[in-house]
Amino acid sequence: MKVIVITFPGSNCDRDLGKAFQSSFGAKVEYLWHKERISGMPDWVLLPGGFSYGDYLRCGAMARFSPAMESLVEYHEKGGRVLGICNGFQILTEAGLLPGALIANKTLKYICKKVEIGSNYPGLEGNYKIPIAHGEGSYFASDNVLEEWEGEGRILVKYSQNPNGSLRDIAGICSVSRRVFGMMPHPERATLEHLGEMDGKIFLQRLVQLS
Repeated sequence: MKVIVITFPGSNCDRDLGKAFQSSFGAKVEYLWHKERISGMPDWVLLPGGFSYGDYLRCGAMARFSPAMESLVEYHEKGGRVLGICNGFQILTEAGLLPGALIANKTLKYICKKVEIGSNYPGLEGNYKIPIAHGEGSYFASDNVLEEWEGEGRILVKYSQNPNGSLRDIAGICSVSRRVFGMMPHPERATLEHLGEMDGKIFLQRLVQLS
């Protein structure tokens, strides 16, 4: 397996995400600076968490204009698979690869803790305990979009106890193509057995196996 992790100015989870794929799948990991373009067809392109461009304007609003993101759109159109986590999810919504937006938490405070999420998405069914760490993670979309996403089964994961005010408890979604995935929780932070945190590894293993 080959994966590319795009690193933006302010990304701080890029190495964690790359190492999680390397240790879990033996993946060959390439780190791509945001000014570069994706070449070839890796198995996955990953957008990590962090504070791209210092979260100026809005989270992910500036990162969407990077050359790497322009080539990401082309990569997806050719059949490539994309995963955005936390800030990566925010970037995907800003780029229009996923619908809706991530807005300020209902508490107006940064939340950093382990939460339980559940999934009914085919191949991901089950409950997982995975950390979150964000100040703008409340998912918002129009009623029409929410109804469509619910009806077509494109909600990836939901919070068991909603920590941030996300509509319909949404913690992650996938695209119409079912090849672009975005989620606020950090599965890469729950992949180490000696720390007793393995739910993230289980989740990623199931996600990668989706066809």
